[in-house]
Amino acid sequence: MIRLDPATASPAVPTSVPAWALAAGGAPSDAGAAFQAGAALASLDSLDRARPAWAGAWRQRLALKCAAASMRLAGRAEDEAALRDAWHLRPAGAAPGPAGAILGAWRQLAAQPPVATADRLAKIVELLGLHWDGAALAALSTEIEKLAGLRRTAPFAAAAIAAHVVTMRPDSELFGWWLADLVLAQGLRWPRPMPLLMAQAFGPAFRTEGAGGKRIRPGEKNFERAVCLALVQGAVEACRLATEIAGRAERLIAVAPKLRAKGAGDAIFPLLNEDAVSGSLTTKNLSRFAARRLFDRLQQLEAVRELSGRTSFRLFGL
Repeated sequence: MIRLDPATASPAVPTSVPAWALAAGGAPSDAGAAFQAGAALASLDSLDRARPAWAGAWRQRLALKCAAASMRLAGRAEDEAALRDAWHLRPAGAAPGPAGAILGAWRQLAAQPPVATADRLAKIVELLGLHWDGAALAALSTEIEKLAGLRRTAPFAAAAIAAHVVTMRPDSELFGWWLADLVLAQGLRWPRPMPLLMAQAFGPAFRTEGAGGKRIRPGEKNFERAVCLALVQGAVEACRLATEIAGRAERLIAVAPKLRAKGAGDAIFPLLNEDAVSGSLTTKNLSRFAARRLFDRLQQLEAVRELSGRTSFRLFGL
C-alpha cells in the first residue's frame, strides 16, 4: 500500500485570470496592457506559491507546448507527440536528436532556478542548435544581471532581454524567447520559471492590426505591449491547463492508497512531476511487466491517460 504525505499530496485548487483582465474592445494602451498582464501574472503567482503536488507535471507540459511552438522558428515540423517520442523513447544515454534537444532546453528552463551564468547559457545555446562564443555569452549574462539591478517591471524586462538577444544575433530569436521567460521569473521571484511566451509568439498578441497582420518580432514597434498581451493569454492557458491537471492529479492521489503493486509509488512520483512516463518504466522496485500492469490499472481507474495513441511503446501522464 502507498502512503502519501498529506502535506504534499493535497491537490491545490487552481485559480484563474480575472474576467476584467480579458476585456476586449480594441488594442489597449501600453499602460492598459501592462495592467492586464499584472492581473494575469498575479493569478500564476498564486498557483506558484501554492506549491501543488502536480506542479512539476504542469511546468513540463508548459515546456512541451513552448518546444512545439519553437519548431516553427527552428524550421522543423515536429508536434507535441513527436517531441514526446524523441525525448521519452530514446535509448538510455542516447541523444534525443535536434528537436528533442530543443525540448530539453525548455524542460531545463521549467525545472531549474532562473539563473543565467555564462556556463549555463552555453549549454542552452548548444541544445537550441545555435553557436555563440564565450565572450558573447558572458556579456549576455552581465546584461541580465544589469536588468535585474534596474528592477524594471517583469514583463518589460522580459521584452528587453528578448530584444537585446535579437539585436545581438538576429538568428537567435528562439534563445531570446527562452531567456524572456527566465528573466520574467527573476522579476517575479519565482523559484522556477514557467514557460509561457514562446507558445504565444505566433499568436494574435504579436500581430499588427489589420488583415494579414505582420508578426511583431522582438525589438520592433509595440513589442513591449505585445509581450504584456501575450502574458495575459499565456496565463489564461496555463491556468486552464492547471485546472485540468489538478483534477487528474486529485484522482491519482485518491486511488494511490488502493494500489498494492510493489513499487507503485515509483510510478506515482514521476506522474506528478513529468509530462509523460514510459509505460515500460523500470525501477529498483518495479519491473517492466509490473509497470505495464500498473499503468493498465491506473488507466482503468481513470487516474492517468495514455498519451501516444499506440498499443505499444506507450506513454502515460496526467
